[in-house]
Amino acid sequence: MTGAAAATTEGLRAQCLPRGVAIAPSLLACDFGRVAEEIAAIERAGATLLHLDIMDGHFVPNLSIGVPVVKAVRRLTELPLDVHLMLDNPAEYVAPFRDAGADNITVHAEVLDDPRPLLDRIRELGATAGLSVNPPTPIESIEGVIDACDLVLVMSVMPGFGGQEFNPVALEKLRWLRDHPRCRAVREVDGGVNSETISACAQAGAELMVAGTAVFGAGGDAHTGGGAEDYGARIAELSRLAERGAR
Repeated sequence: MTGAAAATTEGLRAQCLPRGVAIAPSLLACDFGRVAEEIAAIERAGATLLHLDIMDGHFVPNLSIGVPVVKAVRRLTELPLDVHLMLDNPAEYVAPFRDAGADNITVHAEVLDDPRPLLDRIRELGATAGLSVNPPTPIESIEGVIDACDLVLVMSVMPGFGGQEFNPVALEKLRWLRDHPRCRAVREVDGGVNSETISACAQAGAELMVAGTAVFGAGGDAHTGGGAEDYGARIAELSRLAERGAR
């Protein structure tokens, strides 16, 4: 999703969701000691995009990667980069992350009195614009800007750390988005998505499923024996379950 033609809701869906649903591997769960190998392996495994979590230690109780790492990832792959800004002040960073190579930029409703100007700004920069809501945030709170979203990311855990248990409140929000007459956005879900929860997510209307530990493993020694074959098998199994749920 590197050109203006793809920087629309339709372009995002066409490029990243060729089968109607897709797995978005989250690099937060990869082995950053061998990130180039991990990205190459995930490409060979059939991923259609990569999800990158940006955490500031304020909006969420953790720090992760920043602009230089996204720029480095951009040099390593042509896959679309789905960049999730978990920041108190996202307006200051959408341009730097777009310049670094972000193709979709998602910001949080919780830190924006009116998300529309920033969503419009993201599109002006040539990226698609996403809006995320945390588990306690009513999905109805974004109804007034739903037409300005290319993507809506429903968090099924409180953001900040991987490996958390799935919160089923996300399913209610996904159904609301699926059934809303003015929602044309790609529906994405993130947090606790694995072989036990992904079918329910797809059945509720999720199209793009962010999966970290379910693809890469739990980190550390879990990466031993990983690679394209293992990642391919995991993505294929998750995709099979998602497609079954979406029927």
